[in-house]
Amino acid sequence: MGFIGWIILGLIVGAIVKAIMPGRVGGGWVTSLILGVVGAIIGGWIGDALFNKGEMTFWSFGSWILAIIGGVIVAGVYGAITGRHKSTA
Repeated sequence: MGFIGWIILGLIVGAIVKAIMPGRVGGGWVTSLILGVVGAIIGGWIGDALFNKGEMTFWSFGSWILAIIGGVIVAGVYGAITGRHKSTA
């Protein structure tokens, strides 16, 4: 799957991540979609490095799992970083 395919998959994953982690991802839907795209690309890259699957397809179950895992990780890191800088005043 090419870079554009991972972006499209990432947009879908962003919506899934927003549903899985509704309170942890601040910034609304746009932030969730961007985090989903970044997570899908990172998940695909890590999956390719670990499993050496080569070219994955859009409808492959493994592609979706890697993208969702990557999206959740990126959203968790984003939530941890932005959560520390909020003031309570």
